[in-house]
Amino acid sequence: MESSSSPDSIKPVSEGSGDKILKTLQEFEKQHKLDPNIPLQELDTIEASLETGDAKKGSEVEAELVENNSPYPEVRAAVRNYDVDLPANTIRAWAIGLLLCTAGSAINMLFSLRNPSVMINTYVIQLIAYPVGLGWDLIFPDKEFNILGIKFNLKPGKFNFKEHVVIVVMTNAAYGGGVLYATDVLLAQQIFYKQHFGWAFQLLFGITTLCTGYGMAGLARRFLVWPAAMTNGWSIGRYRFFLYVMGLSYFTFVTWVAPNNVVVNKVFGGLHGYGILPTTLDWAVITSYTGSPLVPPFHAIANILAGVVVFFLIVSCGIHFSGLWYAAYFPVQSSKSFDNTGSTYNVSRILNDQMQFDEGKYFTYSPLFLSTQFALCYGLAFAAVSAVFVHVLLYHGADIKRQFRQARNQEDDIHMRLMKKYRETPDWWYLAVFVVMLAISFGVVCGWPTGFPAWAYVICIIIPLIWTIPVGIVQAITNVQIGLNVLTEFIIGYMLPGRPLAMMMFKNYGYISMSQALTFSQDLKLGHYMKVPPRLMFWSQLTASVWSAIVQIAVMNWALGTIPGVCSEDQPNGYICPGATVFYTASVIWGAIGPRRMFGNGALYAPLQWFWLVGVTAPVATWFLARRFPKSVFRYVSAPLIFGGSGMIPPATVYNYLCWGAVGWVFNWFIRRRYRGWWLQYNYITSAALDSGLIVSTIVIFFALYLSSATPPQWFGNVGVFGTLDQKGEAVKSFVEEDQTFGPATWP
Repeated sequence: MESSSSPDSIKPVSEGSGDKILKTLQEFEKQHKLDPNIPLQELDTIEASLETGDAKKGSEVEAELVENNSPYPEVRAAVRNYDVDLPANTIRAWAIGLLLCTAGSAINMLFSLRNPSVMINTYVIQLIAYPVGLGWDLIFPDKEFNILGIKFNLKPGKFNFKEHVVIVVMTNAAYGGGVLYATDVLLAQQIFYKQHFGWAFQLLFGITTLCTGYGMAGLARRFLVWPAAMTNGWSIGRYRFFLYVMGLSYFTFVTWVAPNNVVVNKVFGGLHGYGILPTTLDWAVITSYTGSPLVPPFHAIANILAGVVVFFLIVSCGIHFSGLWYAAYFPVQSSKSFDNTGSTYNVSRILNDQMQFDEGKYFTYSPLFLSTQFALCYGLAFAAVSAVFVHVLLYHGADIKRQFRQARNQEDDIHMRLMKKYRETPDWWYLAVFVVMLAISFGVVCGWPTGFPAWAYVICIIIPLIWTIPVGIVQAITNVQIGLNVLTEFIIGYMLPGRPLAMMMFKNYGYISMSQALTFSQDLKLGHYMKVPPRLMFWSQLTASVWSAIVQIAVMNWALGTIPGVCSEDQPNGYICPGATVFYTASVIWGAIGPRRMFGNGALYAPLQWFWLVGVTAPVATWFLARRFPKSVFRYVSAPLIFGGSGMIPPATVYNYLCWGAVGWVFNWFIRRRYRGWWLQYNYITSAALDSGLIVSTIVIFFALYLSSATPPQWFGNVGVFGTLDQKGEAVKSFVEEDQTFGPATWP
């Protein structure tokens, strides 16, 4: 039962003996009134202390929740509330970090050209770096050297966790998000558009892609790194234990019973259907698109599941089975685009000999159709982009204003106070990086015939400047990032129709700059928690980013000049450049056909534009309800997550999200409530162990089976289950006779 006195009824505390503590608690309560990550029991305890004016009780509460530790149980479970004086800026850390940056960047770049591919991620580096560090200790002596007056020690004590963090941060800055996004642009430009601007363009484009966001991250750290409320979703276990359970992946057993029944495969299919009754024992199915469900707080999982159920099950069912948007001719879900015969849209049929959009061919061929859920994804993306801005303005506007006003004079939590022993990185360092990258980027877009005017780049860079803090705040609280890919495609498609290269570059700078900024912020928060000196974080991240871009561009050019038939569909070793192919197709659809023909007046999907308004109004409604009932379920409702949390659909499926949500419910709701001690001790360790086991087994399987062309055992579990209509993408109600078409007679 709720307390009879609401937070608004608590009287202000006057200054006096013992009242300073109560005033601190009052300010804390005000700031965290609608914080979904603060347990209600803690708020109740604070309110009771304020209501009674008990300074003694207040001092105990302040010491526990404000002064001596983080107010968040997840942070208390994973992060020390003290600092250990260990060397972090060592030759050992830099040497191992740069070695792993080089190897990982090269391997990831090379294998990104291949299908199937394999990627080395941060979990693998965490596993590799530790024994490499211990091996370094066995080889080099703990001795101070003096060369030309420069003193150094190759082994200043045992390899420690701060050095480990520096190495992980360097590799995460280098390839934590996969390969350099700009390489897909460069490959599409060179392979499909037959444009090659040379090494200078490639290197500058790649470096600015990675480092523009770094300047933004540093300037935004007072909002995304320093505040205690910005937990940023990092999990740091005490020890790693490794157990990997391999078994059934898409366990859609209902479709096995009726493999050729269209309705059954639509409803229960996990790949192209609604994925009802989600069951899997494959950690890859659960985490491949959404990350580990053991990391986000349960309120984030619940919001995302609510969005999936409402829009991708209920609304989608209504649209699909009513036949709206000619849905009967397509699967429920597919990441492909279709023509008016139900076949995959053939982009080559709307291009001329110069690989440019030909409007006459477009009208002769077909408009572009999307599956029901793919179309809904665009509407939800519109809503998410507008909702995140309004949500942060309402829920966190006062905090942002206070951070601007107080700068470094705000009340510090325990971790911020511990970090003050180290020299902070000056803001002008980050500003200098941002300005330099900005200047180089202008040179890149204007110095070569990209078709990307300077004024368009100005608009492009304004997008991440506006959205980095709002999206970052939502991500820091929920561990879910709202993407700007659709927004950037939408804007450039209207501004510069018919310019595919400009579209690719606009998306690269506008979307990836923000994404990189948030990745850097996440690493800065890790360094903040682990008490790594801020200036070391600055130089390690920046150096790793620049070096990684150089390595990846070099490997890309080596592959293009060395591997026979690279990026062709029939390349014998699978180096078909799948990422570049998808990027090229998207550049034609959004840069050539453009959003006006898809979502403008008279277009088939024009009603989806109403989602912009839905995104603006929904946070207002949830905010009023949360303010009116601060301890009800409304305090946990997040419109940006409801609309944007399922942003990986497609290529992710509803089945992926339902499996992810089910596991998240078990760990972060059931186990956390029933077995809190176990959860605090082992939840994040379990997550890291499963993720590590997955990537290690994937690498072993890739090199042992795929590269050796070994034939796996043939049985129903890996042959028969793929014979359903859902697995083949053929769960379609209506088909078109040969030489016939469906759809509108004319189209924009």
